[in-house]
Amino acid sequence: MSSKEYSDIIKSAISSPEYMKKKLIENRERITDTAYKKAYNAAVSMERLFSVSDNMLGVIAYIFKKLEEVTPLMLQKLLYFTQGVYLALYRKPIFVEDCRAWVHGPVYPEVYELFRDFKYNPIDDARFALLSGMEDTLKDNEKKVIELVVNTFGIYSGKVLEKITHNESPWKEARIGYGESIPSNELLSKDQIMNYYIQTNNKYGIDTEDGLSRYIHDMLNNIF
Repeated sequence: MSSKEYSDIIKSAISSPEYMKKKLIENRERITDTAYKKAYNAAVSMERLFSVSDNMLGVIAYIFKKLEEVTPLMLQKLLYFTQGVYLALYRKPIFVEDCRAWVHGPVYPEVYELFRDFKYNPIDDARFALLSGMEDTLKDNEKKVIELVVNTFGIYSGKVLEKITHNESPWKEARIGYGESIPSNELLSKDQIMNYYIQTNNKYGIDTEDGLSRYIHDMLNNIF
């Protein structure tokens, strides 16, 4: 195979996971079982990327850029806080995905599926190099909100952030009727999140790092 033909195939595979899976199946007998499984799983992971909105990917990419180490649990909470602060300040969502009230706090299921293989470990994998540069699609005010969240909430572990969300009314109200460890898929509506964070903004002024830090400080005092 010529280098150009090979290059064209690689480009097509990266832009279309379905094409990549098709090529893998066509050439199944030419590669080892280990290589096939690894490549196929990578295609599935990339396919999940295409199920998430560009703005969600942009927010994730910007969080990765700003923080050295992010676990899936931490990422989920930072996405939730980013959505909350943005809704409070601009009265519209920063991304379209809906949030669910799971046992360990607010979760965006599409993002959970994207990074579930990492479990409680930091997200660090060459497959997600595709996210590089996605943050360039964000507007300045979107980046500002992400920076506010990363510079305040982002200094805490995923478990601490989980405890904060467990003490906020949107998650608590969505979990009414469920035991502590009972799974649920109840919707945390954008309106619920927005109304809560508008009230929070009125009290603390969460358009600044000082305001967000005061809010976090008070929440942690209530928890510990």
